[in-house]
Amino acid sequence: MLGGLFVLAGLLAIGVAWYAQNRLLLAPCELCLWERRPWRYLIALGVLTFALPPRYARWPLAAGLACIGVSIGLAILHAGVEHGFWPSPAPECRAPAFHGGGFKDWMASMPARPNKPCDSPDYLYGLPISMTETGGLYALVVFVVAAAGSVKVFRSRRA
Repeated sequence: MLGGLFVLAGLLAIGVAWYAQNRLLLAPCELCLWERRPWRYLIALGVLTFALPPRYARWPLAAGLACIGVSIGLAILHAGVEHGFWPSPAPECRAPAFHGGGFKDWMASMPARPNKPCDSPDYLYGLPISMTETGGLYALVVFVVAAAGSVKVFRSRRA
């Protein structure tokens, strides 16, 4: 059951990010891309939880809970950058620095593709919270549901 939750939750998170990027044409910043990684791992861990016998399923279950915790942490980090509480740890989120030289040197120092600044939040459908904050709340709900469902698995001595 929890393996299915992991797979469905991960697919939904990745699907919403894909929809926002490809259908709504919202460009993701580097931190947005970081936030997708735990959900990809969660899908794989969900499949592994399904495939393993119950007595061994607790290990991918614990790793899945850790993935969701990482997702919550990344959402907090990104929301802090959006609100200006701290700078982004990703160098891609900063404007390229140019220290003298000619036009040719300036053009050579530009990134291969333009980057979206990490402190520029995207809002969906007029909601008062950004996609980052929505994703963090979603991860928190998934974590609470998965943690509540996993109590029985972790308390069982034989499982």
